[in-house]
Amino acid sequence: MSDIDCLVIGAGVVGLAVARELALAGREVVIAEAAEGIGTQTSARNSEVIHAGIYYPPGSLKARVCVEGRRKLYAYLEERGLPHKGCGKLIVATSEAQKPALETIMARAKASGVDSLRWLSGAEARAMEPEVRCEIALLSPETGVVDSHALMLSLLGECEAAGGALALNTPITGWRREAEGFSVDFGGDEPATYTVRTVINSAGHGAPKLLGLLDGFPPAHVPVQHYAKGNYFALIGKQPFTHLVYPVPEAAGLGIHATIDMGGRVKFGPDVEWVESDQDLIVDPARGDRFYAAIRTYWPALPDGALVADYAGIRPKLHGPTEPMPDFRIDGPEVHGVPELVNLLGIESPGLTSSLAIAEMVRDKLAG
Repeated sequence: MSDIDCLVIGAGVVGLAVARELALAGREVVIAEAAEGIGTQTSARNSEVIHAGIYYPPGSLKARVCVEGRRKLYAYLEERGLPHKGCGKLIVATSEAQKPALETIMARAKASGVDSLRWLSGAEARAMEPEVRCEIALLSPETGVVDSHALMLSLLGECEAAGGALALNTPITGWRREAEGFSVDFGGDEPATYTVRTVINSAGHGAPKLLGLLDGFPPAHVPVQHYAKGNYFALIGKQPFTHLVYPVPEAAGLGIHATIDMGGRVKFGPDVEWVESDQDLIVDPARGDRFYAAIRTYWPALPDGALVADYAGIRPKLHGPTEPMPDFRIDGPEVHGVPELVNLLGIESPGLTSSLAIAEMVRDKLAG
């Protein structure tokens, strides 16, 4: 019998959702987190947006878990009274040349089962958001924002209530396959080695590196990790919008968009900056010039000096700047051949929205 029944590596929102789901299913769960707290990496450095599921290729894993995850997440938040707001968003085309991009989004949304999108003329969009400049727009009423830390605390609390445990400041320094399960080396103040029956690798942008530490794991199933930094700038002054406002998407992201957090604070971002390290988290104030230019395409009245460098996050990309964006990877034994191991790879946006749906998929993979 193993020392630990089920080990979830990584206490971001997806790891916590998985741990909760498995604990509720009767597994004895331990969450190992290398940092000093939960959700300190990607989960703490994003836009906190609940996505409707409109951008992704129909039938893709991203599309499926985003649409299903959004439904589950709204229900979860409402049942527990957790802070969130279904504020909706506008996706704006500032010229007729951008209209085909909106048509693609509309087609993908319908094919993925999202029927709530509707077209707005420029006049209709301005009636909703007088500050916005656009020729035509899409309204996504099912898009919203959430207090992601409150969500993570709730997921952790329910996991612990079902018998789960959290170990902070506990990096995984090595692991090996055994006849049944794994032998895992835990670092930190009290290093130790324990046998583990089941492992869920939810280590975010550290997940591929962790796989590289597993003796005998097939190298063909270890992806190359790329880092796409997303910088954010905060707005000083009056809130100009009541909806989120997004431009037409760009190659590796959704464009420099305007979001409004639960406190009413407006922030713009993220942009896409390819970097070499997942610790490159300082926002260069000089990037503000391109933010002003991008934002003024849809908000021409943005005043000079109204933006201040805020924070940055790292997207765990499985592709480089010249490669097409791949799908999420939820790799179970049927993919890599290692029993009792599920790897969550490339879980960037819409990972927050998809977290509860991903958790159910992991549960089902292990049950099957």
